[in-house]
Amino acid sequence: MKQTVLTGIKCTGTPHVGNYLGAIAPAIARADMADASSYFFLADYHALNQIKDARELQQSVREIACTFLACGLDPKRTVFYRQSDVPEVFELSTILGNMTPKGLMNRAHSYKAAVQKNTDAGRDVDDDVNIGLYTYPILMAADILIMGTNFVPVGQDQKQHIEMTADIAKSFNAVFGNTFTIPKEIIREDVAIIPGLDGRKMSKSYNNTIPLFCSSAELLKLIKRIETDSSAPTDPKPTDHMIFQLYKHFAGTEMNNKIGWGDAKQKLFDTMDKFITPMRDKYNHLMANYHEVEKILDDGAARARVVARDMIDRVRQCLK
Repeated sequence: MKQTVLTGIKCTGTPHVGNYLGAIAPAIARADMADASSYFFLADYHALNQIKDARELQQSVREIACTFLACGLDPKRTVFYRQSDVPEVFELSTILGNMTPKGLMNRAHSYKAAVQKNTDAGRDVDDDVNIGLYTYPILMAADILIMGTNFVPVGQDQKQHIEMTADIAKSFNAVFGNTFTIPKEIIREDVAIIPGLDGRKMSKSYNNTIPLFCSSAELLKLIKRIETDSSAPTDPKPTDHMIFQLYKHFAGTEMNNKIGWGDAKQKLFDTMDKFITPMRDKYNHLMANYHEVEKILDDGAARARVVARDMIDRVRQCLK
């Protein structure tokens, strides 16, 4: 029996090089698994926990949709859709919410982190905590269960949500019969930690990122900003430095570390720009012709809803 793999992409912010190497490229590679039915969705309603501006949300959805397509996601092999275009997800979320113990949500890492942050700051424990954040694991469970998902590729920080989804599914099955597939997580043990311009992990919160599809001129400018030491050109350089790490990721081989920093930066730029340019060109085309992307997402939603409607019909039947 063909297995089902589902991946959700939260629509927040502009993708950067760290996102590409650590998440986007591996996710697309997994989507190409020949023995699996693959679903990819843009988690636009999940993003409402962080984004409260409609234009910002729309722009983020566009950028991320175009990024995945430009980087090689094949909508003929993978069902690619917007979460908000599959209303059955939200009906299922309501049903599951009525059957999920509050105590389970109290244990969610994201909620506990928000409570701890407020406690440390001397604020009310639920200050600035909305219900969307609190019930995030229930909506995520609906995303997963509605497609009969077998496996969900996630980072270690999302493992708890898959375990909660399995708990919710098992509880429903115990009461209403074998309805949901019990999903399992796929954790990548070799997740790449990509350093940023200042040597720390590349992150928007550190303002040290390289936008994936910035222009060639901007890419060169940012690479020249990478912090280096004062060692002589002939001195061996640390191979764990960002320049050598990025070069290895994009070139597939290691750079000789007995090289001047200026030459190393130029070599890194030449390699990255050559690798990224075809994707950048496709990205810019898709952003300028977004109707092409809309058609792909609409087609994906139609395919996804066939599966979702079948599942919601089964759930409704259980409740009659």
